[in-house]
Amino acid sequence: MVEAEIIKLEKKMVVRKVESRDLEQIIALQKLCFPDLEPWRIEQLQSHLDVFPDGQICAEYDGAIIGSSSSLILNYDEYYNKNNWDEITDKGYITNHNPEGDNLYGIEVMVHPDFRDMKIGQRLYDARKALAERLNLRSILIGTKIPNYVKYAEEMTPAKYVQEVMAQNIYDPNLTFQLNNGFVIKQIVKKYATADKSVPEYSTITEWNNIEYQHVAKHLYKTAFPVRICVIQYMMKKIDSFEEFIQQCEYYIDVAHNYKSDFVVFPEIFTAQLLSFLEMETPSLSAKKLATFTEPYVAAMLSFAVKYNVNIIGGSHYAEENGKVYNIAYLFRRDGTYEKQYKIHVTPNEKHLWQISSGDELKVFSTDCGKIAILICYDIDFPELARLVTDRGANIIFTPFNTDERQGYMRVRYCAQARAVENQVYTVIAGTVGNLTHVEHLDIQYAQSAIFTPSDFSFPRDGIMAECTPNIEMVIVGDVDLELLKRTRKSGTVTQLKSRRTDLYAIKEMT
Repeated sequence: MVEAEIIKLEKKMVVRKVESRDLEQIIALQKLCFPDLEPWRIEQLQSHLDVFPDGQICAEYDGAIIGSSSSLILNYDEYYNKNNWDEITDKGYITNHNPEGDNLYGIEVMVHPDFRDMKIGQRLYDARKALAERLNLRSILIGTKIPNYVKYAEEMTPAKYVQEVMAQNIYDPNLTFQLNNGFVIKQIVKKYATADKSVPEYSTITEWNNIEYQHVAKHLYKTAFPVRICVIQYMMKKIDSFEEFIQQCEYYIDVAHNYKSDFVVFPEIFTAQLLSFLEMETPSLSAKKLATFTEPYVAAMLSFAVKYNVNIIGGSHYAEENGKVYNIAYLFRRDGTYEKQYKIHVTPNEKHLWQISSGDELKVFSTDCGKIAILICYDIDFPELARLVTDRGANIIFTPFNTDERQGYMRVRYCAQARAVENQVYTVIAGTVGNLTHVEHLDIQYAQSAIFTPSDFSFPRDGIMAECTPNIEMVIVGDVDLELLKRTRKSGTVTQLKSRRTDLYAIKEMT
């Protein structure tokens, strides 16, 4: 055989970090390896890459993903008495990953059935060990089912079964493999992964100790993670130009900067103030006029975010895309990047008068102050949305709103407070006040903007961090503590997120 023909037969094996382009293949691999389990969702795997990319490893052979492993870092002592897969992985999103932790925790390893004689699992375990050594982690921990115990459950206890496997009198595909890789039994747990009904409810926690580990003094807990929020209760009044509008925006952003804010929050469709110097037509045509300002509005806000070193929740703005007009909230990060959240539920008034189209994608955004979400006005009325973004790691939900009278405002306020309580998150509402006498259907405004907290002893008595005086132009500034939120979710007077009866009900995203 000539050399060229030999080269054509070569197939390259690579163990590398997972990339976004691999996610569909990983989901297909999981369906093949674990047909009885609900597979990963794209947003969960993407969260792994966003939170801890180094811990996501795959084996690629001839261009195809034939094995993968997922990990996060934590302090296992925090989970010892609450040891289940959902708790340890934050329901599969690993947003509880702690870079200051001591333990690398493996949450999944899988190998394509057709390639299990190529030591793919061994390669993935070796890659994990190398990662633990490089990051100077004390150990690697893995929780795993012991599938062959079902054959012996009537004649021996789980502890006896584990002893027999350790003595090599019984073979267990999971536990035997781990013992052969230098892991030792740390704990036997019950109901570790309740979603897997195909094997007994008992699992083992095994540990591999990094003999090269060097102790370095660390703070295992942060005492606080304050995030400062500046909310703008914006006055809608007649202006004469786009430049005047931008000048007003910059004034408030400068105020937020002076108070060293991490976020400054504008209200829903506050850009409608631009209609006060334009010739008024039907609402739908006016919305299209507003959309013509999208590019200069985005450019100005993005430059302000960088100039004043503050993340801007840019209220919302009517923007036209592919012939449709959407109500879009913009996140302008202080690093010069931006993202969009489309309003998902448009009100009857928006739909029929302004001809606004509904968005179809719910997003959670990563920022330098953790994960946040934006639910525009009417969207906060739907508890499913807030629960979904909370499950995906959001700690703050921003709600820009625009209401014309008190009843509409109270709907927004009551729902935002309810979302803060039931999801143990912070919610922020920012509204417009004043009058636009030249703009039909947007002529009056009512608001009392506020920052809301969960309801527990660690937070303000009424669950209100700060609130504006109703119906006057002003700002409020308040600090929310993400570390306090984390502690309260684990050990508060009530723990709504942990206490949910997922055996009876659940909210699932449509795919």
